[in-house]
Amino acid sequence: MTDKSLPLKGRRALVTGGAKRIGRAVAISLAQAGAEVVVHYRTSQDEAKATAEEIRQAGQRAWTLQADLGDQAEASHLMPRVIDQAGTIDILVNNASVFNDDTVMNFTPENLHANVQLHAMAPLTLSRALAAQPLPAGDIVNFLDSRMEDYDRLHASYHLSKRMLWTITRMLAVELAPTIKVNAVAPGLILPPEGKDSSYLDDLAHTNPLNRVGSVEGITAALRMLVESDFVTGQVIYVDGGRHMRGSVYG
Repeated sequence: MTDKSLPLKGRRALVTGGAKRIGRAVAISLAQAGAEVVVHYRTSQDEAKATAEEIRQAGQRAWTLQADLGDQAEASHLMPRVIDQAGTIDILVNNASVFNDDTVMNFTPENLHANVQLHAMAPLTLSRALAAQPLPAGDIVNFLDSRMEDYDRLHASYHLSKRMLWTITRMLAVELAPTIKVNAVAPGLILPPEGKDSSYLDDLAHTNPLNRVGSVEGITAALRMLVESDFVTGQVIYVDGGRHMRGSVYG
C-alpha cells in the first residue's frame, strides 16, 4: 500500500539545474514526497551540495553530479554516470536553462546552437537514456516558458529552443507511452532573472490577467501533480496567471 504522505517513496529523480532557484525547490519538493534525488549542476557546486544536504535532512538519499549540458558529449554521459552512482532513474526533470538577450535580427548561429543544445537536445538525450532503462513506469517533466505561446522578441534564440522542447514534449508523450508519461510546466512571473530584483517582476505583473506574481510553491505543486497522476501525459501546465492566453503570433 502506498504511503499517502510520501507518494513518491521508492522512486528516484534526476533534476537538472537542481542546485538553485526553481530547480532547487523542485528537488526538495520531490524529496519531501519521498523521492531520492540526484541534483545536477554545472558550476554551482556549493549550492548543489547544500541542496543535497537539505534533502538528506528530510530523510531521503541525495547525490550531486556535475555536467555541462551545453556540451553534447557531457549530456550523453550524464545519465550513465547518474545510474552508476545512484541507480535507476524513473523521474527526470529537465530544468537547466540559460536566458540570453538577443533578437531574431541579431542572434548568431552560435547563440541558437547553444540554446537548442541546452534546452532541447540535452533534454531529449536524457529522455532517451531514461527510456532505455528497464522501467515499469516513469515520468519526464520539461520546463518550458509561458511566453512560448506568444513572442518573446528580446530572447529569440531562447524562445525558439523552448518551442522546440514543447514539440519534443508532445512527440515523446506519444513515443514513450504507455510506460513513461511526458509533460511540461511553463512558468510565468515566478523569479526575476539572475541579477534582477523583485521590482523586475512587479513591473510586469500587469501583463497577466491575475495581475500579480506567482510563487515557487505553485511551480512545485504543478510538477508534483504531473508526476503523481497516473493518467496525464502530453500536457503543459501554465503557472503564469493566464499570461499565455495573450498570444496570437502562431494562430
